[in-house]
Formats: sequence, C-alpha cells, structure tokens
Amino acid sequence: MLVLAIGGVLAYTQIGVMPAEPGPLAEVRDNSAITVTDADEGIVLEPADGDSERGLVFIPGAKVDPWAYAAPLQGLAEEGITVVITRPWLNLAFFDPRGLDDFTSAAPDVESWAVGGHSLGGVRACQLATAADALVLFASYCANDLSDSELPVLSVAGSEDGLSTPEKIADARPMLPADAELVEIDGASHASFGDYGPQAGDGEPTLSEKEMRAQLTDIVGGFLLSVPR
Repeated sequence: MLVLAIGGVLAYTQIGVMPAEPGPLAEVRDNSAITVTDADEGIVLEPADGDSERGLVFIPGAKVDPWAYAAPLQGLAEEGITVVITRPWLNLAFFDPRGLDDFTSAAPDVESWAVGGHSLGGVRACQLATAADALVLFASYCANDLSDSELPVLSVAGSEDGLSTPEKIADARPMLPADAELVEIDGASHASFGDYGPQAGDGEPTLSEKEMRAQLTDIVGGFLLSVPR
C-alpha cells in the first residue's frame, strides 16, 4: 500500500504539468536588455549590464513550468532587478525544503532579496519570508501568520481570478502586516500571472497579455525598488 501511495503521489506531480507557451518564451530569449541563465539554483533573469542590487526569488505555482513566468517577470530585470525563478521539487512548492540561500546564491552581488510566488508558490514564499527583506504575493495568500512582522509585503491579485479569488485573498488579509499593500489588477485572471494557457476553474481575463505585463512590472518593480536596503 505504501508503494502504491508513493507511486500515486509521484504520478500526480508529473501528470498535467502546464507548459510554458513558446511564443512569449522566445521573446524573453531574444530580449537584448536582459540576460537569461539556466542555473543550478533556477532560471536567472538579470539586466544585461549586470548592474543589479535588488533581487526577487520567485516560486512557481503548482505544476506550472517555471519557464512560464519568464516573460511576465522579464520587465523586472529590465528595471534592474535580478529574478531567480525556482524549480520546485516534484513541481510542487510544498515538497521543496530548500531555504532562501539556496536560490540567492545564484546572484551573490545582489544586496537585498525579496521572496515571492504565484498561487501555491506564494504560500511557500510566506514560509520563507522571515529570511527575506520583503514578500510579494502573486494571486496568492499566506497560511502562516506574518501579522506581527515588520516585513514589507505586496499582494497583487486579479479581479477575474477564479482560484485565488479576491474574497479568499481578503479573508487571509489578517495574516499579513497591517501596512501590507494590496493591489488588484482589473481584468486579470489567475493564469494572467504566467504564460501557460488557460487553467481549469479560472475566470476569463479581460486585459491583454501586454497590459498585464506592463502593470505587473510597474506595480511589483515600484514596490521592490522602494524596499529599504
């Protein structure tokens, strides 16, 4: 029975993984303003001039190809922020016991690190947040209580999200510090935060991919650049 249970879990983690869409990914690889490195720590997006003092460790959502987040996050690298997109063990962040240092080692010159994640990746990011300088939630919320921390927190949600709905995010608001910043992007769905296609149970987005990327870069980039070092 134990062998069958383990086999079932392993099969679940590998079946139905949502792949990165090839078009947006090709744009990232052709972007001369950034460098993309497939490192041991994860997928590293950096400004092409190498001048970066701030970073974001980003944890993907459950069973989503990490490369699916490269296009939505490339704008941060263009703004001078290093992004390390992790590869969660077995495609699920809860199975990944690694600490923040296991990812920040990809860019040792970065002085200030935030941690963040999409959906289930954001829940895991909350667990690592005390080791970071800031926390960013992408269509996600915390299961552990950070309300007494002095951590700068940004929570970005989508008005059309059918999974991490605005109501669920509001219900989990007490887990965050009182001064946490909550921003809702009008027209964004759950899958708008990545480029992996439609997701079962999600709402229908009403804004374009280009508009979503621009807003995400403006909102998250502005927050990260304002975090005290």
